[in-house]
Amino acid sequence: MRNFLKEKLSISNSRKLKNLWQDLLSIPYRHNLSKLGRIYGTDKIGEHFYTTHYMLHLKKFKYKRLRLLEIGVGGYADPNAGGNSLRMWKRYFPFGRIYGLDLYDKSALQEKRIKIFQGSQVDEELLNEVDTEIGGLDVIIDDGSHINEHVIKTFNVLFPKLKEGGVYIVEDTQTSYWEDFGGDSKDLNNPSTMTNYFKALTDSLNNQEFLIEDYQQSYFDRKIISLHFYHNLIFIYKGNNDEKSNMVIDNKRPSN
Repeated sequence: MRNFLKEKLSISNSRKLKNLWQDLLSIPYRHNLSKLGRIYGTDKIGEHFYTTHYMLHLKKFKYKRLRLLEIGVGGYADPNAGGNSLRMWKRYFPFGRIYGLDLYDKSALQEKRIKIFQGSQVDEELLNEVDTEIGGLDVIIDDGSHINEHVIKTFNVLFPKLKEGGVYIVEDTQTSYWEDFGGDSKDLNNPSTMTNYFKALTDSLNNQEFLIEDYQQSYFDRKIISLHFYHNLIFIYKGNNDEKSNMVIDNKRPSN
């Protein structure tokens, strides 16, 4: 028992020292997400090229009291591994509250302004509980299982809970083409892949132009105001998609 406690204390102290060193290194780079990403060891820079896009799309939240949820903490089953991105977000958003969700218990990685929930990203009851406890989300990042079916279900549950003006991000969309994740490289029109699912939502942006009599707008028709696709990365903005057509009225084109 004594050796066990000694090992635990050693791991905890080692992590605290590492965190302190990273925080000191990050001081000159609080506005540079790519630099912060390298300091905190996230794969959002280096293995991927996401941080430049994140700075462009999330800069409006920089000094807001935002609430950000990232699905997937990292480190797999090791309770002391992962959390690199959460700490990067904490540093970049000095007034933000950062939340994580992971299948494994990552509570050892919690610290001031970082809270981590445990559970599955397709557990709708849990997602509802998480949203209720947080009290509304400004930014949601899906860096979880990357299984196409999971990504789509999580989006359908959480996007309606996103605050107006919020941004929903899906990472690592390369699995849209990988069969073992439910993807498809042969049929690029397969509607069950995440890429095709989100591509189809671009039609929601233009629903005012549909020539469909008595057309009933979906939630996504009303609430998605833009989608931005990058290599392995998608941003979906939430707001009121109420811009009228210049030619079509009530989904009918006036006769001359």
